[in-house]
Amino acid sequence: MPKEWKKPKMTEAERRKAEADSKKVVARNKKARHDYLIEDTWEAGLVLSGTEVKALRMGRASLVDAWVETKDGEAWLYGANIPMYAQGSWNNHAPTRKRKLLLHKAEIVRLAQKVAAKGYTIVPLELYFIGGKAKVEIALAKGKQEFDKRHALREAQDKREAERAMSRYVKRPQR
Repeated sequence: MPKEWKKPKMTEAERRKAEADSKKVVARNKKARHDYLIEDTWEAGLVLSGTEVKALRMGRASLVDAWVETKDGEAWLYGANIPMYAQGSWNNHAPTRKRKLLLHKAEIVRLAQKVAAKGYTIVPLELYFIGGKAKVEIALAKGKQEFDKRHALREAQDKREAERAMSRYVKRPQR
């Protein structure tokens, strides 16, 4: 391979910028993918206070019982638990207060129309920092019945067993 094809080494500043722009996950809602059929996802910004951002940067949050509602052309995140910041003073935030989501008007209208249909809801999947800004990944989801959940677990288990069986019989290179 000619020398001019080789990738130049990243400078220290470029490496730091790439690291700062990478996605840093704070919280995941694993239960949501089990309980719901995910149809579509969106990335939304969050309106947060200073102590909430500091608590999130410490990696403390929970989306387990959280949901999203649309009211009067705005989207709100309810039930997300961001614990109080330990070094916060009298201006500390309430841990489970409702938080405004930043989405385009067309996206909010589309979500509101879908939720008006029977069986749909909006659930948060992930809370993360990207480029220094707090974002939440929300999904339009339809609730699963109990037999659907069991079926999904059975399929995942069968897939794992098949992969294990195949890995035993894959020809390994001779040394």
